[in-house]
Amino acid sequence: MEIGLSGEGTLSRAAYMPQSDTLLPWRTALENAVLAAEVDRRPLDEARAEARALFGRFGLGRFERLYPSQLSGGMRQRIALIRTFLAHRELLLLDEPLGSLDALSRIATQAWLLSVWEGSGKTVLLVTHDVEEGIVLSDRIVLLSPRPARVARMIRVDLPRLRRRGGEDVTQLKGEILDLLAAGVADA
Repeated sequence: MEIGLSGEGTLSRAAYMPQSDTLLPWRTALENAVLAAEVDRRPLDEARAEARALFGRFGLGRFERLYPSQLSGGMRQRIALIRTFLAHRELLLLDEPLGSLDALSRIATQAWLLSVWEGSGKTVLLVTHDVEEGIVLSDRIVLLSPRPARVARMIRVDLPRLRRRGGEDVTQLKGEILDLLAAGVADA
């Protein structure tokens, strides 16, 4: 979970978002979003204001007072992503954060992730099985071997930003990566 740990260690600088949203069922959407601020004893009024702005940006403004059981899977995932971002850590560890989003929400959230990365200086480690998403969002793609996982190939994405799904350069690199995967490079 992305709740911070006190101290100077690496874990206190990282926020983790697992594949499942891990929202607490007894807390409203807004209360879930500000959980890290609450645990860190940061001012809750500021955290709520920041969360409300992000809720509005992601089409969740009308849902702040609802409980997780009243929300769709995609809405829950967006709230979990907001919660992770609001932990205010240097390193964001995101495990398939966009997997349950519909196509339009996914594209909007990808754009938001890029703006967070470009505007904040944060390091983002994104796990995805969507090769095109990896190309659009990443500077480097790491292909892992099956269990036990190890780095099988590191690919530098030297394409200018903004990259768009379906763009010629993105499609070409996607084909190259899929060819590597089909050839079993990750199994080596």
